Amino acid sequence: MNTDDAKLRLGIPFEHDLVQTETTWKAKGGQDTDTYWYDEVNVAGQVVGKYVLYDSTSTHPPFERTIDWQKL
Repeated sequence: MNTDDAKLRLGIPFEHDLVQTETTWKAKGGQDTDTYWYDEVNVAGQVVGKYVLYDSTSTHPPFERTIDWQKL
């Protein structure tokens, strides 16, 4: 998932940056899950929020995709 898509999904203000700090990938039980950690940075360069986003896709037809997130 690119940063602009993540900003829209998380409701990050346009003037703030979203910095990806970590990514992991795991395949288990027919699910392929990418996990992304982000820092929300304001115009002064201060971290004002932290988020984790889960992007999961079924490895079997119909290849359903779910995206969940939480603010830390």
